[in-house]
Amino acid sequence: MRAVLAWKETIRDQCVYDIAFKPDGSQVIIAAGLRVLVYDTADGSIIQPLKGHKDIVYCVAYAKDGLWSPEQKSVNKHKVSSKITCCGWTNDGQYLALGMMNGVVSIRNKNGEEKVKIERPGGTSSPIWSIAWNPSKDEHNDILAVADWGQKLTFYQLSGKQIGKDRTLTYDPCCVSYFSKGEYIVMGGSDKQASLYTKDGVRLGTIGEQNSWVWTCRVKPDSNFVVLGCQDGTIACYQLIFSTVHGLYKDRYAYRDSMTDVIVQHLITEQKVRIKCRDLVKKIAIYRNRLAIQLPEKILIYELYSDDSSDMHYRIKEKICRKFECNLLVVCSQHIILCQEKRLQCLSFTSVREKEWVMESLIRYIKVIGGPPGREGLLVGLKNGAILKIFVDNPFPITLLKLSTSVRCLDMSASRNKLAVVDEHNTLLVYDINSKELLFQEPNANSVAWNTQCEDMLCFSGNGYLNIKASNFPVHQQKMQGFMVGYNGSKIFCLHVYSMSAVEVPQSAPMYQYLERKMFKEAYHIACLGVTDSDWRDLATEALEGLDFDTAKKERKKRGENDNELFLADVYAYQGKFHEAAKLYKHTGQESRALGMYTDLRMFEYAKEFVGATDPKSSRILMTKQADWAKSSKEPRAAAEMYLSAGEHLKAIDIIGEHGWADMLIDIARKLDKAEREPLAKCAFYFKKLKHHGYASETYSKMGDLQALVQLHVETRHWDEAFSLVEKHPQFRNDVFVPYAQWLAENDRFEEAQKAFHKAGRQNEAVKVLEQLTHNAVVENRFNDAGYYYWMLSMQCLDIARASEDQRDEMLKKFERFQHLAELYHVYRSIQRYTDEPFSSHMPETLFNICRFLLNNLTKDIPPGISKVNTLYALAKQSGKLGAYKLARYSYEKLQELHIPSRFQESIELGSLTIRSKPFHDSEDLIEGMMCYRCSTNNPLLNNQGSVCINCRQPFIYSASSYEVLPLVQFYLEEGIGDEEAVSLIDLEVPHTDQRDARWQDMDNGELQALRMDDGFDDAEDDPFTAKMSFEQGGSNFVPVKVSRSVLRSMSRRDVLIKRWPRPLKWEYFRSLLPDVSITMCPTCFKMFHSEDYELLVLQHNCCPYCRRPIDEPN
Repeated sequence: MRAVLAWKETIRDQCVYDIAFKPDGSQVIIAAGLRVLVYDTADGSIIQPLKGHKDIVYCVAYAKDGLWSPEQKSVNKHKVSSKITCCGWTNDGQYLALGMMNGVVSIRNKNGEEKVKIERPGGTSSPIWSIAWNPSKDEHNDILAVADWGQKLTFYQLSGKQIGKDRTLTYDPCCVSYFSKGEYIVMGGSDKQASLYTKDGVRLGTIGEQNSWVWTCRVKPDSNFVVLGCQDGTIACYQLIFSTVHGLYKDRYAYRDSMTDVIVQHLITEQKVRIKCRDLVKKIAIYRNRLAIQLPEKILIYELYSDDSSDMHYRIKEKICRKFECNLLVVCSQHIILCQEKRLQCLSFTSVREKEWVMESLIRYIKVIGGPPGREGLLVGLKNGAILKIFVDNPFPITLLKLSTSVRCLDMSASRNKLAVVDEHNTLLVYDINSKELLFQEPNANSVAWNTQCEDMLCFSGNGYLNIKASNFPVHQQKMQGFMVGYNGSKIFCLHVYSMSAVEVPQSAPMYQYLERKMFKEAYHIACLGVTDSDWRDLATEALEGLDFDTAKKERKKRGENDNELFLADVYAYQGKFHEAAKLYKHTGQESRALGMYTDLRMFEYAKEFVGATDPKSSRILMTKQADWAKSSKEPRAAAEMYLSAGEHLKAIDIIGEHGWADMLIDIARKLDKAEREPLAKCAFYFKKLKHHGYASETYSKMGDLQALVQLHVETRHWDEAFSLVEKHPQFRNDVFVPYAQWLAENDRFEEAQKAFHKAGRQNEAVKVLEQLTHNAVVENRFNDAGYYYWMLSMQCLDIARASEDQRDEMLKKFERFQHLAELYHVYRSIQRYTDEPFSSHMPETLFNICRFLLNNLTKDIPPGISKVNTLYALAKQSGKLGAYKLARYSYEKLQELHIPSRFQESIELGSLTIRSKPFHDSEDLIEGMMCYRCSTNNPLLNNQGSVCINCRQPFIYSASSYEVLPLVQFYLEEGIGDEEAVSLIDLEVPHTDQRDARWQDMDNGELQALRMDDGFDDAEDDPFTAKMSFEQGGSNFVPVKVSRSVLRSMSRRDVLIKRWPRPLKWEYFRSLLPDVSITMCPTCFKMFHSEDYELLVLQHNCCPYCRRPIDEPN
């Protein structure tokens, strides 16, 4: 571990008492005297000073989740027995630990109640000066570190139980702080330095020496930066660098973990064993069955329990209880080698120094290269470029080579004949040790290793690539992350960051390099390291062709083939003696090889004779191979027929389908059994591809795949077939109607698309289409269509309200709104035609009524597209014609308040002047037309209360064509009377003595409801309904007419119109008060019309003018 100073600042004449990091680590807060300073963590620059304190600031902290418990309205206060010096919350915020001057640690819950009391042995002579909870989430218990001025560091569980023994310190601790993950502790105090400890309290080293007491130290969140604050005002930030301490020998890798443990990993079996040293591990060395670990005050020598290559149980063999200073540590069977700069010392396991070598330059690399126990050889590389070989029992080093540049990495081949060196320029140099000749060199290398099982193979890494080199062939490259450290057989050992892994690398590339040069024996050795089965076959084939029968035979033995006749058959085959080879193959029971040979040679006739008629399976295989050959020879029809003969239907169908032979394909589909689904499905696929809809439909029907059949009809736009299929199988309704609706929408047939969505049960999509249609109609001034679409939208909402309980209230509100908008746009169409077109089909009275109806029903929010100017202008014009001069003058005055288009400007100004010459009153006939049929009150022509009577508040019922007030009064049923009962009571005809009923003509034909009378007058003196109307009105609020069973019984069915709304709406009842007025109601939209008007409009449009229901459509 090294500590590097990142930055340092000094605040003069101030003691730094506390430090706190912002949770993201970007800023650090310093408490220095009276000031609080904010520093940038990256470079130590001051961001801002925080002023406002009038006394010394001893403590600073950043809020993470609030100040106190949210349940508490105020801060609770509790008395304690001694002065509190420090405190800290547990990670979950449930408990608070208090350190006191009298040597007591009090652990309390968040309500302040003391749960645990820990009394330190020193009492008041050991005040608790600093405490900290371990922030690690991996610990099973909350662990509290306690530092007191009895110079002790102790650890406790939340329960108060002590963990381990007290750790003795050599100074008074002023601060204790954990790393973010709890793996290390930082402490400082009277020794004028900050020290790093393990989480168990083992000292690891010094972070930074200072000139005065260290009062506070904190670790930057999720990093290795530590900031110290001192008594003399010094603030210092250090970066801690943890170096990798490890050792490798063949397939065993030992490395340091948590600074005090050593883990030995077997790279082949992936087994691991942990050795706990409970002290700082400084160096590790491993060799065969030995493991050496250097601690600060001693070196431990371990050995394996057994000689088993996979054994992972180590035991201590020796302890050398001395402190050593060394750069590198090496262990052998009976010695340890210490390297310190230019000096090498050889010590026995009993600490006796047996040999010492002093080099001419600094030692850069050292490696044990094996040898007998007690006489091992070392390979040493120096900074001046010298490479030496040293034997443990020989005082004289042997110089192998002298390079011009420093050595970075070394390795010697298994036979000790070749030496690989990586120099400081990252160049790999390979020498012959005996002749000192440079064999080859390669750039971009940072490490090198010879294969321990093959003399001529080495690998090296660099620039993110792994390079494998065999003999003097070109390098084979592949990407690799990390640092290559060993090469054993087909496994390469790679160190990436802190983890070592064994990478399996097939040796195919170098094997083929040897094969290209006919070096069969070397290729065989490489193949033995690990190649694929096909590589082995290629090796045997190449060896046979090269007449190296020995290698070919070895290859066959390697694969378990020991039959000499079979080997001879292969030789005959390669020599061109095919018939002799076939006889031998048959003799050894390998007829398949003979068949394969003749098939590969396209000698199908010989193959047929060889197989004979006894083995139908072999005949089928042969037929298939012949078909394969025909296909590759550009004879597809012959190939297809052969495949069919061999029973390979799928291959035959592929060829036929690709060539578009539909007749041939349908013959196959008709001959296939319906259970053979895969070939049938492939036939159908090609029929679809070839656009043969009928054949595809026939195939899917044969398979019984209704889903695919539906999909076919939809994709080919054969909607009639799809609809007939849906009639028989309703489960496919969505699969047909949704794409049909989308297709209609794409072809601008939006109304039909909306209905299709509705049929598919996709109410939301249906509503969306309608909303878009409505919007487009309004934008394009097609107000008649807008009214119709809003009516359809309202009915759609009613359907959703009926189907969905959750959306009912919302949908009913939308229903009311859309019904209202539908009526507004429906009437505005007539006004728009009057103002924008030269001729109008409406009578002045109708336009006059329409304008008044629209103005009475317009609220503050005028719907888009509806112009108040156009409405008032049309009203003013028609009022003038009909003698409503007062209303005309009012309309012109209102127009003056609005923005008038230039095309109306002159006409309106002229009209305003002209109207002033007319009397200031309205025609009596017009006023009488606005009489309320309930209370007989004459209403004003324009009513700011809406379309209701100003006296009794009874809503007016309008004709949906002329917008005259109809002589109808709505009535309601008393509690407990259902719709069905009400209708049955009304249908009960009360016998009359006079001839009045003879005058009525009943026009109820089951679809339309109409009231018509030939002649005569109705005497209402004895009518109970009239009595209900007159006696139940009064006051400023609307009082509806409610009728009892007796009143219903007295009514005639011919006097009553019923709007039979679907659920969840209630039925609405209307009583005609002028039987001589004939009224017709549309059974779909429930709009009322004068019968003559309705009949005329139906004749003109062949449908209802409001909801467009065709007259011949059943209700």
